[in-house]
Order: sequence, then structure tokens, then C-alpha cells
Amino acid sequence: MSTDLTPGSPGNLPATTGTADGAGREQPLYPLAPHQLRLTDTDPRAAKRAERQVATMFGLSALLIVAFVVAYVMVQTDQYLDLGNIGKFQLSNVLLGLTFGGAVFLIGAGAIHWAKKLMADEEMVDYRHPAATDDETRASLLEDFNDGLAESGFAQRRMVRRTLIGALALFPVPLVVLLRDLGPLPGTSLRETIWKAGERIVTDVTLRPIRPSDIPVGGLVNASPGSLEEVQHAEGNMNERAKAVIILVRMTPEQIKSQQGEGWDYNGILAFSKICTHVGCPIALYQHVTHHLLCPCHQSTFDLSDSGNVVFGPANRRLPQLPITVDDAGYLVASSDFHEPVGPSFWERG
Repeated sequence: MSTDLTPGSPGNLPATTGTADGAGREQPLYPLAPHQLRLTDTDPRAAKRAERQVATMFGLSALLIVAFVVAYVMVQTDQYLDLGNIGKFQLSNVLLGLTFGGAVFLIGAGAIHWAKKLMADEEMVDYRHPAATDDETRASLLEDFNDGLAESGFAQRRMVRRTLIGALALFPVPLVVLLRDLGPLPGTSLRETIWKAGERIVTDVTLRPIRPSDIPVGGLVNASPGSLEEVQHAEGNMNERAKAVIILVRMTPEQIKSQQGEGWDYNGILAFSKICTHVGCPIALYQHVTHHLLCPCHQSTFDLSDSGNVVFGPANRRLPQLPITVDDAGYLVASSDFHEPVGPSFWERG
């Protein structure tokens, strides 16, 4: 332990007595108590025993990390631990908590035991010096570092060093394993929807097919893919529905300034994703005079007459447009899937 004293500081008592010892060094005003040697300082067997104890803690920590992975893989989530009046607990959570918590505790306990029993514990007095660093100071610091390394026993005590490195090397494994619980890998699901060529467009909720005549100029209709009717209760349908919802707006063809693809409208009817590209809020606030679509969450505004480009707000990506046409029965259908990913932007998207 090092005590920092500043001689001559304003408002402070002098740090030294003004007398010098035989080596010419000033004596501290508040001398430290005589250093008490520990058993491990005088008895090599006690030091070796303490080293084994520390190494055992680090080794057990590594084994508990392995046990954590085994429990994660082998114990099913439908297995429970019944403790009677105390309660019923999911066995997987109990084992994961005990193994990972025990591993963290043993690393900490081993480090504390190492510091208390094996590292040097002699207190020293040092004085503050000017902040500027010269070659002599740097050399002194390097020497102090090497002395500290030697006193810690890290280089000499191979058993402690190896078990600590092993425990710390395995420590991040549970954190990586737990990432698996975030869900299945997204694959291409963030860039594709269930829209495809010929997919009929139906009204949202009622799932009624839409004819062009159903949408007046200036009108807006919330819509979904027609295939959702067949999988209304299928697992994962809500995720597909959330990505595929669109809005249909109609304006006169001469009011359309630009589109994301040539001829993607049908007689002035345009289809855009209903999901804001900022943080994914659903949008349906349409001003038919300006053709602006406003997100109610953070006021991002998109010009649907000009390729759905952003004209205001925090969104930095335009609304994806769905190319549409009509089928042989005269109902509106998609010409293909979106050509751009729908939903909020993330770090891979511009």
C-alpha cells in the first residue's frame, strides 16, 4: 500500500519532520507501524498451501463454466425443481444460475485470497512529484511495475497463473452461449416478405380483395397479402403480417413525380410499406393534398408522390414501394416482393 504525502501543500501539516535517516531520506511525520509478517511470508509450506487453495478456486471456476454449458444443452426448459412449500422452479434456470454465479464467485474469491496470502502487503510512503515525466521517472515506473509483478508471484507461481488464465479464458463462454436464447438467426427474413408476383392484395382485418375502383382519388386503404387468410392462425404469422402490411393511396397519374421503379403504380394507385423506416411504427396519417405520410411516433414525413422519400424527421431511408398491377379478375395484386428491406434501419442499412 502506498501513502501519498505532499510536502508544503497550503493548509496542510508538513509531511516530514525535517530530520533525515542514515541514508539522507527525510522521515515521515506520521511513521507507519512496524510491518507484521504473515504465516505465508515465513512458512514455505503455508505459502504452498495457499497457492493450492487459490489454484483450486480458479480450477473449480473453469469446471463450473463447463457445467454451465452442459446444463444449457442437456436440461430441457420443461423440467422443474419442486421444493415443496418454497416453490417450484425451472431446473434449467436454477442450474445456470448456480454454475455461472459460482464461477464468478470463485474467480473473485481466488483473487482476494491470492492478494491477502501471497502478494506483498508491506506499506510504503511515497511523495508526490511534478506531473512531467522524464526518462528517469519512466525507468523508475518500469522498475516498480517489474517489482510488483515479482511480488505478486504471477510469474513464479505457475499453478496459480495457469488456472487463472484457464478460468478467465472460459469465463466469456456462458455469455456467448446465452446469445442463442435471443432467438433463431434472422437469415434473409429481415430483407424478404411473403409478397410475391401475383399475390392478391386484400383489406387489412376483413381480408377482402380490392379492385382499383374501391379506392377513390385521395383515399387510403390499409392492406395485407391475401395468403394471410390461409395462415391466419399459423405459428409465426404475426411476424410475417407485421412485415407485409402496406398502405394503398390513389392520386392522379400526373401528380406522381417519381417512383422507385418504372410503372410500379396502377392508374395512380401506389403501394408502400406501412412500417416507418425510423423505429418501425405503423403509419396511416395521410395528407392527400400534399401526398405526405406522417409517422405519429417521431414525426418522420414521407412524400408518397416522390418515391416515398423522407422530407422531414429522423428517418433516413425512404418507405419501400411495392410494385402492383391487376390480375385477370380485375383485383389488385403485387408484381413482386419489395425491392428494399422493410422496417426500421439498422447498422447494415444505409
